[in-house]
Order: sequence, then structure tokens, then C-alpha cells
Amino acid sequence: MSENSVAPGMENDVEDFLDEMQHDRGASPHTVAAYRNDLVQALAFFDARGMARWDEISAPLLLDYQASLGELAIATRQRRLSAVRSLVKSLKRQGRLGDFSFPDLPSARKAKIAPQALSIEDLARIMAVPDLTTADGVRDRTLMELIYGGGLRVSEAVGLRLADISRENLAIHVVGKRGKHRWVPVPGVTMDWIDHYVRGARGTLERSPSELLILSNRGLAMRRTTVYLMLQAASKLAGLPNVHPHQLRHTYAVHLLKGGADLRALQELLGHASIATTQVYTQLDNAEVAARYRRAHPRK
Repeated sequence: MSENSVAPGMENDVEDFLDEMQHDRGASPHTVAAYRNDLVQALAFFDARGMARWDEISAPLLLDYQASLGELAIATRQRRLSAVRSLVKSLKRQGRLGDFSFPDLPSARKAKIAPQALSIEDLARIMAVPDLTTADGVRDRTLMELIYGGGLRVSEAVGLRLADISRENLAIHVVGKRGKHRWVPVPGVTMDWIDHYVRGARGTLERSPSELLILSNRGLAMRRTTVYLMLQAASKLAGLPNVHPHQLRHTYAVHLLKGGADLRALQELLGHASIATTQVYTQLDNAEVAARYRRAHPRK
């Protein structure tokens, strides 16, 4: 970041903030890299307008910065503003910005879209794709069963350890976002697939002792991108539009909700920090109710 004309003090403040994120808040390298890129862009903008210190920041300048992001995608605009907002909050905590408050900037929020859940029939079709005569085929089927059966994020599924599986309780221990722990019950059929995989296929894949449940073809931790590619290929063979791991998690949530699960319970099972995140699943249920109403009502 030093090979530009930006005031060194502002650069140093950004580097200190990124260090704080990584070492004090435990942010991932990916998150830190994303914030670095966003703040580099912001620094270039403020420097071009003569700002030499962060205590010179103002609401009009921030509005100008927001306006400069107008051609970007909504999510990118929001992320870049969030990076600057987080830096400003950090500097305020240090007493570096006086009584300056980050203004409430007008924003165009993306509308929440009801998740596209798979039907029971389509779920069965994609589950039937892996070749169960091969070790990686058994692993792939088990992985799909895990993501759907437990409603796991793909990162949670590939991060599971053997010790996280409780056969007697039909449950798995999951470490979710921000290191939050939860126990998730799974159907007996999911546990049967885990047992089947552990007793046979996993030993074939394991090259050296590992505590991980899911192993790649080289006996290592399985990458998330590999799971995406596996499901992409399975979707094609099943004659379905591209199914991604999160869609299996969506399907789990929607099927539970339709089966009568309580929204608060679903929040805990999915590991959502806020009930608002879970409420998106009610949109699909409400849409189905409305469709049934329109079909049944005598006055079309």
C-alpha cells in the first residue's frame, strides 16, 4: 500500500486497524485481505480530495465517497462502506476522531430472496449420483447427507472431526461462524451413511493419521471449492440446474419449516446469530400458502 501518494499516517492507521482485526478480533486472512482492498480504494479517493488525516473526515466527504461507488454492485458498495465505517469506529474508540459520528448514509439494500429448496424427488436424484463402488463416491454421498441432514454450511461440514460425531445421541458437534459451537441432531439415515463411510471409504482415502471426518482424494482436508465442483458435476448428471452446497442447507431448513419446526428452533439448528436471517425461509412457506389459496378460492 506504500507505493502511492497517500499520507503515511493514514496508511499506518489502516495497517494498525487490520492488525487489530486479525490479532484481537480473530478475523480470517480472507476477511483481512478483503478489508485491505476496500480501504486501499477508500484511501485513494480521500487522498485525491486532499484529505491527509482521518480526523479530517466529514459527512459530506463520505457522501461523496458513497456516490463514487454508484457503478458497483450493491453488495460491493455496502462492503466498501462497511470497511470505512469499521475503521472510523476503531479510531473513535482510541479517541482519535473527537465527537465525529459516521452518518446514516442512504443505501440500496438487496431484497432478500426466498431460498430455492429442492423437492424431495430432486433431492433423491442428486443424492443417487455418486458411484458407491468407489471411496470418493461414498464420501461424496456422505457429505451431501451431512449438509442436508444437519443443515450445515459447507465450511462446517468439511471441518468436522471424527470426535464431533456422537452416534449414541444421533448428533454432531459443529463449530460455526465466529467459532460458535452447537450440537445438531441428524436423522438416523445420515448417521448410517457416516458409519458406512468411516468403516470403509475413509480408510481408503486416509494417507496419514487425521482427525478430520471428510478427507479429499489425497487424504487432506477437503476444500470448499472441491465440494462446489462435485455438486456442480452431480447436478449435471442428475439433469438438474446447478445445485450448490448452500441449496442443500436451504432445503433442510425449508423441509423442517414445512414439517412444523419452530422458527426459533430452526435458528439454533442453523447457527444463525439473528432470527431475522432465519425468517427468510418463511417467505417460501407464505408463497406456497398464497398459491394454494388462489387455487382453492372460488372467486378467481
